Amino acid sequence: MYDYMKALQERFDEKQPVQLVYAVQSVREGPRDGIDAESRRKLLRLLDAQNTLLARSTLMSFTAGFKLAAGIAGELGAPYSFEADEEQKAKEMITNG
Repeated sequence: MYDYMKALQERFDEKQPVQLVYAVQSVREGPRDGIDAESRRKLLRLLDAQNTLLARSTLMSFTAGFKLAAGIAGELGAPYSFEADEEQKAKEMITNG
């Protein structure tokens, strides 16, 4: 189920803006220049752990939202079609330009 949720998240979750990613990278590189090698390794391990935690919590949040939506859809009794949703989005893009 983990792989299935990860694939769904990659399909539907919005990606981070490129400017934000570059801003974080530039801020991250700043402190590394003024510290010794051992402190740099510790800092990088901390940042890696932070990124791992963020990725896992994001996936957990997506999974919880998906389960909630599936429960609501089950309560309503209305089936959801990804294909119909994608077709509707395409029609809206054509109509709105």
